[in-house]
Amino acid sequence: MAGSCLFCQIARSATSTRLLYADERVVAFPDINPSAFRHYLVIPVEHVATVNDLKRGVDDHQLVSHMLNVGQNLLSRDAPESKLYRFGFHQPPFNSVDHLHLHCFALPYIPSFNRWKHMKYISLGSIGFIEAEKLLERIKPLEPIGS
Repeated sequence: MAGSCLFCQIARSATSTRLLYADERVVAFPDINPSAFRHYLVIPVEHVATVNDLKRGVDDHQLVSHMLNVGQNLLSRDAPESKLYRFGFHQPPFNSVDHLHLHCFALPYIPSFNRWKHMKYISLGSIGFIEAEKLLERIKPLEPIGS
């Protein structure tokens, strides 16, 4: 799957997508169909299909934390006047691309943003959109017994 994955190609700089940020673990770029004043995606360089492929533990927790930190820094830099930011992931079956991607929004949503599209970004518990902080809590490493 990783060979034909569009986001893997973007992460390898094999497309003309303008990168806003890149390091050895993640890349960030503008969403091609933005839903908000600023709408960026942060993806891992290594192919991870969905939030369901993340495990409770240090490695995945650090990856998602890094993705969130990158998104927060980009929006702080590019949309300092925005009063509200949102960060989250689509959960299957509502993800449109099978490569983990963090949506980073500097609100408000854009005026042409229709009501149905807005539904994609509503938290519905174990389905739909999950806020980044809730995902981090879900995959937080367990404390060793007796610590």
